[in-house]
Amino acid sequence: MYLDLLKRALTNLIYEDPPLPLLGQEPKGYDDDVRRSGHDWPSAAHTMIGVVGLETIESCLDQVVADEVPGDFVEAGVWRGGACIFARGYLKAHGIDDRTVWVADSFEGFPVIGEDGHPNDRQYEFHRLNDAVGVSEAAVRANFAKYDLLDHGVRFLPGWFRDSLPAAPIDRIAVLRLDGDLYESTRDTLVHLYPKVSVGGYVIVDDYLIPQCREAVHEYRAEHGLEAEPIEQIPGGNGGIYWRRS
Repeated sequence: MYLDLLKRALTNLIYEDPPLPLLGQEPKGYDDDVRRSGHDWPSAAHTMIGVVGLETIESCLDQVVADEVPGDFVEAGVWRGGACIFARGYLKAHGIDDRTVWVADSFEGFPVIGEDGHPNDRQYEFHRLNDAVGVSEAAVRANFAKYDLLDHGVRFLPGWFRDSLPAAPIDRIAVLRLDGDLYESTRDTLVHLYPKVSVGGYVIVDDYLIPQCREAVHEYRAEHGLEAEPIEQIPGGNGGIYWRRS
């Protein structure tokens, strides 16, 4: 019941905040089905991945715990921190004290992509959304504290992924969640963190529907011969995928 309530609180199914009107879109009202599936950007909720996204994290954690797969939970691209808050709540609810939740983000939003960046990254101009997605580390820490989950089991990795991830003091990963949207962010996360994913661990990619993110995923998988690790669609979600390292 605690974890179910945590999902409802993090997605704000309880108070039903309206989504943000982004990039000139007309304001819309709250829609329960849209919020559950993770298809809007909430104005107040602490995650935009929906109940479906949180249930995917729970299912992956259930499996790695049951199979005793070693490692931590890592999310690269956390927005207001909701997915990481849920992961910490899961571990605490199950009395698991030997796994850390790593919170990796620029805490500034998206970088401005230069001429040497991926063409789609330049075209999409995600940095124009930084007023909505640039959530400070202090604000994310405050969100953890609101759930009484800011403790020794949470560690923060601030900075652009190309700078923060290569030297990240993470030994092993049981669940790795990517939510960086860009080709560069997706590529950097896979290059620097996938080698640390334990056999039996999971990789979740939120932004698979974004062409440059999907390109980075398939490029990395082809380079490292990961075709034997089948990609699974997250049913009922926003187009995200996952696979299990074999």
